Amino acid sequence: MTRVLPGKTIGILGGGQLGRMMALAAREIGYRTAVLEPKADSPAAQVADQEVISDYNDLDGAKKLAHSSDVVTYEFENIDSTVASWLEEHADFPQGSDLLAISQDRLQEKKAIRSFGVSIAPYREVNTEKDLKKATDELGFPCVLKTTRGGYDGKGQAVLNEQGDIREAWERLKQNGPFVLEAWIPFEKELSVIVTRSVSGETTVFPVAENVHRNNILHQTIVPARTSYRVQEEAVLLARKLAESFHLVGTLAVEMFLTKDDVLYVNELAPRPHNSGHFTINACDTSQFEQHIRAVCDLPLGKTDLLKPVVMVNILGEHVPRILEKLDEFPTAHLHLYGKEEAKPGRKMGHLTILGEDTNRILENIHSSSIWREQEAMEANR
Repeated sequence: MTRVLPGKTIGILGGGQLGRMMALAAREIGYRTAVLEPKADSPAAQVADQEVISDYNDLDGAKKLAHSSDVVTYEFENIDSTVASWLEEHADFPQGSDLLAISQDRLQEKKAIRSFGVSIAPYREVNTEKDLKKATDELGFPCVLKTTRGGYDGKGQAVLNEQGDIREAWERLKQNGPFVLEAWIPFEKELSVIVTRSVSGETTVFPVAENVHRNNILHQTIVPARTSYRVQEEAVLLARKLAESFHLVGTLAVEMFLTKDDVLYVNELAPRPHNSGHFTINACDTSQFEQHIRAVCDLPLGKTDLLKPVVMVNILGEHVPRILEKLDEFPTAHLHLYGKEEAKPGRKMGHLTILGEDTNRILENIHSSSIWREQEAMEANR
């Protein structure tokens, strides 16, 4: 592959918010973008130069995108294998299909991570209810049943706390198999690391992030993570090891569990920019989106230094009216709305990035705000 210089066109598979922020970063550098998405006027298409309306598994649509583009990337990992293979053979698709295929299947992902000597939660493959009963006997309770393919923000999962939960979980999920059953890791914190590697092999890592979830959806990202320097150093080393082992091109988000004994377990991978990396847009020298564009075009990678302590808060559908009514509560915050048509409860509509001198003080301001305090009160009364 030769370097793809500004002025050329970057094709993006997927028209969601990650594609939108990718296209905006590309435009700042001087690239044009083309976006493939099944629905017209997607968040990414709103800021792109060309729009290809096509299903993700439609090879004709992928060919049209490739014909309009000098290099092709993706904003989410559920790309059809036939489409990915064709792009790898006939277009400039520097990320390739190998890591994409592995990350689409939780079982294959776990096998790959473990083969590199990286710690993960003990797990068992599950295809039948009998397999599930045997796996719970071996792993004990609590444990988590997950579909091997698809599922995000807690969808396609069931937590099993006792024998009585097995039947209900199986009946609810059995149509979505096969599955993987994971032992429950009693973690103290959830961390993530965004690592980027260019076509030429240059690698950079963003500051370690601490993530707080509500109802299995990312609520806050806190940077610097409130952990020891040793833990952060080890998390960065793990991310670099996985990037090199997978021969990564582009961006990889590595999600980890941290136990009370400061032991790290890798939980999941995402071979793309990630929600927990949105803080980089305002709080780092280079954003994860600009870095991803640089990597797939084989430009020199930017610096990833943290400019100031930061907290990113997701804006879900139920938060949008209060955010717009009460912007004065966070006059210096950076508001990012994604241009989605309908603000459904639980749907990620945007995020707010708040910089300051101290993350604890930022968190106090967030917790005292009526925007999220009302939601906390509703959850407490359920």
